[in-house]
Amino acid sequence: MSERSPFLQYVAEEMYTRRYAKRTVETYLHWIKFFILFHKKQHPKDLQNEHVEQFLTHLAVNRNVAVQTQALALNALSFLYKEIIKQPLTLSLNFNQAAKPRKLPVVLTKAEIKQLLACLDPHYLLLSQLLYGSGLRLMEAVRLRVNAIDFDYLSLMVWHGKGGKHRRVTLAPELVEPLRRQIRLVDAFYQQDMQTTEFAGVWLPFALARKYPAAPKELGWQYLFPSVRLSIDPQTNVWRRHHVDETSLQKAVRVASKKAAIDKQVSCHTLRHSFIKCVHTFSPSGHPADVQIHSR
Repeated sequence: MSERSPFLQYVAEEMYTRRYAKRTVETYLHWIKFFILFHKKQHPKDLQNEHVEQFLTHLAVNRNVAVQTQALALNALSFLYKEIIKQPLTLSLNFNQAAKPRKLPVVLTKAEIKQLLACLDPHYLLLSQLLYGSGLRLMEAVRLRVNAIDFDYLSLMVWHGKGGKHRRVTLAPELVEPLRRQIRLVDAFYQQDMQTTEFAGVWLPFALARKYPAAPKELGWQYLFPSVRLSIDPQTNVWRRHHVDETSLQKAVRVASKKAAIDKQVSCHTLRHSFIKCVHTFSPSGHPADVQIHSR
């Protein structure tokens, strides 16, 4: 069954109508499609609680997924049956729960960080430096807006981070000039976009877009790391410039790790873990004293 099947397309449209985030829609569609394929393409309306139980048990026993992954699959199916099929699952589902433990975080040494950054594709260097230098999560970094940077106080504002929380994080002084150059690049895209009749401005959360209707076309609200091309917003069917694809950054970090011959399982989150490992020692600027962010 294709993700473009009429049924999955309908599920996606319903989720967008209910203001679900694009990543949530894509994740739920993945698990709903997997569930349908597992039951040999039977329509979910013809499947019952026991079929959901079988699928969740399969994930735990045969796929050996983590607890969080199994819970995410259950959330997707709960949405499907409650909001789409209109036959909510019971609260007494009986399935084998995943027991795969969390992995211990991988932490890089200062020498390994230096090697990794030296081997990174220049297009993804600044993003990676922010993951490490400010302890950002992957999506927090790619979703940064121009107005999130506070050069005066050497900090970044992270809005709607994990758990919907806001916080202020430190900014390495070494990244000030690279960030100013990045803003000039954003401005070049912005000027180009403003000359495009179809451009509807950058995406903003719905409440914010209603409160500040002019904000989507203001420079400060543009993504700090924009995509190189405009694309259609699936929620509103208008042209926007989204942020850079996070999977490209993930791939760049993996490639750099291999080039640097780092004998560890390195991911974008490894950079955040490595930051957290050393934040107990701060310089007067508020940046970890034993960390240097070398820019090229």
